[in-house]
Amino acid sequence: MRSLLATRSARLALAAAAVTALAATSTACSPDDVADTSSSSAPSAAGGESDSPSASGSGSSGSTSTPSDSNDKAAGSGDGDKSGYGQSCGTNDLDFTLTSETQAGGYYLVTAKAKSGITCYLDVNTPSVSFGSGADGLASPVGQGGADPIKLTGSAVAYTGISPKTTNSDGGKEFENVIIATTNDDPDPAELKLPDTATVDKPIVTNWATNRAEAVPAIV
Repeated sequence: MRSLLATRSARLALAAAAVTALAATSTACSPDDVADTSSSSAPSAAGGESDSPSASGSGSSGSTSTPSDSNDKAAGSGDGDKSGYGQSCGTNDLDFTLTSETQAGGYYLVTAKAKSGITCYLDVNTPSVSFGSGADGLASPVGQGGADPIKLTGSAVAYTGISPKTTNSDGGKEFENVIIATTNDDPDPAELKLPDTATVDKPIVTNWATNRAEAVPAIV
């Protein structure tokens, strides 16, 4: 009986020793496992850092927008530029001044000047002038003076003379304004206020001239 108990006790002791050894082995392995885990996670962290060049690349691509911005500014400044060098003068490119003169029985002297920042040419030598919209109010060109073309820019000016009445009769229509345009088909004619009411009958107009003495209208 005692031999059986001794044998059982020995077996239990061996089993306990085996469990203790197994526990020690598993405990000893766990730091290595942790080390392996940490070392295996390092490449993924490095991989995360490798993404940063693409981020810096996006920053550099953002900086490439600067030239386009400067181009936009240049285009904007181009749109604002009103130099118009070489273009024909439209009526709305010019400022007009009208004065009443006493020569040749009385006429109106119109002075044309390019608006600020504009350079243009009076390619059509004779302006289109009319009193009212009727055919009888249209001024006939007399072919006086003229230089073709006349360049207008800065302080340069051009003159034209308008005689509202060329007949000796008492007839005619009265007008307070005169319409002037650089061409017959100009879509934006200018309407100038007369300094006094004009009696209009067979009106005439001179060519554009750079010398105001050439803008005194007369029937030859």
